[in-house]
Amino acid sequence: MGRIIFFYLASFGTSLLGNSITAIALPLVVLFTTGSPLSAGVVAIAAAVPAALAGLLMGSLVDRINRRTAAILSDVISAAALLILPIVHLTVGLSLGWFIAVAVLNSFGDVPGITAREAMLPAIARAAEMNPSRLIGIRESLSGISLLLGPAIAGILVATFEPVTVLWMTSGLATLAAALTLAIPRRAAASAPDHAETSATRPAISMFHGLGIIVRSPLLRGLVLLGMALSVVLAATQGMVIPVHFAFQGEPQFVGFVLSALAAGLLIGGGSFAALGRRIPHRVWFVAGLVLVAVGFSILGVLGPAWSIFAGAAVVGVGGGCMNAVVGLAFIENVPDSRRGTVLGAQNAVMTVVPAAGIGVAAVLIEVSGLRLATTVLTVLWILAAAGALLTPRLRRLRLHDA
Repeated sequence: MGRIIFFYLASFGTSLLGNSITAIALPLVVLFTTGSPLSAGVVAIAAAVPAALAGLLMGSLVDRINRRTAAILSDVISAAALLILPIVHLTVGLSLGWFIAVAVLNSFGDVPGITAREAMLPAIARAAEMNPSRLIGIRESLSGISLLLGPAIAGILVATFEPVTVLWMTSGLATLAAALTLAIPRRAAASAPDHAETSATRPAISMFHGLGIIVRSPLLRGLVLLGMALSVVLAATQGMVIPVHFAFQGEPQFVGFVLSALAAGLLIGGGSFAALGRRIPHRVWFVAGLVLVAVGFSILGVLGPAWSIFAGAAVVGVGGGCMNAVVGLAFIENVPDSRRGTVLGAQNAVMTVVPAAGIGVAAVLIEVSGLRLATTVLTVLWILAAAGALLTPRLRRLRLHDA
């Protein structure tokens, strides 16, 4: 049974690491090739919108085929998409059109792949006879490690090799993730049988069915709205506020350390939940996560010495790791297995688009009134979201087995 867990976590970590490296390397390739920061922004937008659509479209497909198969197909799509740019570079030469086309194609591999691996977790836990809360905690820790290592590896590779060459390596990581997933027994990733709904009687599902399930469930709706608030504040802080602050201070080298501190916090939060998740009530983890994230953003919002910003990012990471583990478990326990891919696909689609809105809002606030107002607004936004969660009975009690 340890073999199943090993290959599941190894494939998850490898895929996430590849995505993390690509997220840093691809904009640099665009920037070095075109010489235009605007082009890099266009490519990022071109990737975000199709990725959201892919999450909505492919979620139901994840529920209709073996999730292991869906994850492998997604990795193969990503590997093939990333190979296109180095090949075109060696032949006809790169242009903005090629970057946009590859970004769109790659988006049809990233979000469905994440969805498939998230949806198969309960089946993996059953096959390995492991408590799902422990596996989710380990997965969150692995996310922290990938977030910690990805940017550093990307920086080293881009500094050592021609930037477009790095995409050969990220394509190789996607291929490796597919191979590791292939090593998972097919039975270990199969959906639980739904006796009330067979494949012959199951109605056709629209691309918005997953969003409908989320909207109709008070618990899931509240968790997604809370996740959106966190995504907006976190993306705005790490993608706009912190880089601008350190740029104004003449210390741009510290931006990467903030991301590392955040990742280290995620590792600690997820690891703590994996070790102690069954001993402490889940609502305690959830409330602690809400409070820690609020404290962390409050520290970040002061924009004090560099060490205090690192500390604030670490506290946000710890709180986020605790909270994300509980939210992941809530989605597993409150969504039928036959619809889990559809719902997680919708959730991931929303979370793909939201960060861009956060960065846009932060940019407007900084342009209009400066950094202080931006950090104050973002901190207050999260405090209001956390207070709303604490005042909502369903979220405050967080009865995970609520149907």
